[in-house]
Amino acid sequence: MTARNSPASPTISLFRGFPVDTSYTPSPFVNKLELRLRLGGVCYHVEEGSISRAPRGRIPYVKHEPAAAGANSQSHVEMLPDSTLIPRKLIEYNYMDDLNAALTPAERAKDLAVRALVEEKVYFYTLWIDNYYPTRDTILRVPLPIRAILGLYFYHDIKYRLKGQGALLLTHDEVVAFELEAWEAINQMLVESRQTWQEAGRTGPFWILGGTAPTEADATVFGFVIAYLDSKMAPATDRIIQGRFPVIVEYVRRIHERYFPEYTPRAAFGRKETVA
Repeated sequence: MTARNSPASPTISLFRGFPVDTSYTPSPFVNKLELRLRLGGVCYHVEEGSISRAPRGRIPYVKHEPAAAGANSQSHVEMLPDSTLIPRKLIEYNYMDDLNAALTPAERAKDLAVRALVEEKVYFYTLWIDNYYPTRDTILRVPLPIRAILGLYFYHDIKYRLKGQGALLLTHDEVVAFELEAWEAINQMLVESRQTWQEAGRTGPFWILGGTAPTEADATVFGFVIAYLDSKMAPATDRIIQGRFPVIVEYVRRIHERYFPEYTPRAAFGRKETVA
């Protein structure tokens, strides 16, 4: 990965909440942030971390140690929360560029709408109670008796969040229909982008807004799709994407091959091609 910053760059530690290895995590928000750092050319290293030590009690989070602080100084060390706020803070520090800086107001609105669709709709549909057991067994990496007890707290947390968002008020069939509608919309955007990309004779990844460069929405869409394809957390969503939307799978595969060449995915990306 090419670094944007000089050797005097700060130390960026990404806490993913899962064991440190060369693979994606089941957390869409972790994968989203990790791609965003790579799109920005930010050098970082990965640590496991935990929810109990996370600012605001959420994964992922980042520890930022400015180069000027010195190896033994803790006075300027920051713990940054939230997969959306962290890039904004790093842009503010001039560690990476704003991917949306060149977008028109209409394009910014479209980018925001895509992110909202995925994070405020699709996320809650896939967090549905039907996925409780696969989600519990993916997230809670402890022996079964303890997992069952901790899972009760996890279950009530899911119900509370789903009720507040409104998804719990829907029937199972309604949830499936709304989720499918969302993926169809994302797929159509990618189909049109891929066509433009092919007509221009481009190679490598294509982007959801159809431009020549990624936007913030790409980090979000990739982060969520790779989580569903690469883990067993939402098997129904995996079947929807793999079975109905090969262009979404190709989109994720091309980004994976360009930006995460050292990662070994469990997902089946289909036909392999060399990404220029």
